Amino acid sequence: MSTTFPRARKSKPGYNVDQVEDFLEEARRAYTADRGDLGVVTAASIRRTAFALQKGGYSTSHVDAALERLEDAFAARERERAFATTGDAAWYAQARSSAQEIIDRLARPEGQRFNRVGPFTTGYSPKDVDAFTNRLVGYFQAGKPMSVDHVRTVVFGSKKRGYNEQQVDLLLDAVIDVMLAVR
Repeated sequence: MSTTFPRARKSKPGYNVDQVEDFLEEARRAYTADRGDLGVVTAASIRRTAFALQKGGYSTSHVDAALERLEDAFAARERERAFATTGDAAWYAQARSSAQEIIDRLARPEGQRFNRVGPFTTGYSPKDVDAFTNRLVGYFQAGKPMSVDHVRTVVFGSKKRGYNEQQVDLLLDAVIDVMLAVR
């Protein structure tokens, strides 16, 4: 019986234990691989990892917290490898370029920053997304404080004809990549 993480109550959903254990083993192998070995596990792939739910599975909050720490560790290692191969100037130039793309997207007028979903579909509330993206503009342009965890855990309401969730999520992923790159 594995005890890597606390379990949800038997009647409550948690993450599939076997999937989590398999992923963690793959991440361990990738992290301990030689410098030249390019693994399939990266900071970005960790952020996109999802597990099926099962009654009595691993506590979702504990696994999510571990995944965030793992993402941070892989991002730091990826940054170190990039510094060694391309140099820190090239790494930061790429991060600045990505940040500029984000700023350009957020310079669009409120209510028009992302595509809208169809009339019978719900998406993210444009009001919620615009309020958060205004804070991102403050972070990128004025150096206002914001943590990676805040971006990771932001929650938006839903609204018919709201913003396309995939577009918003991709932008948030890009923001996290930039934040981790310049840590």
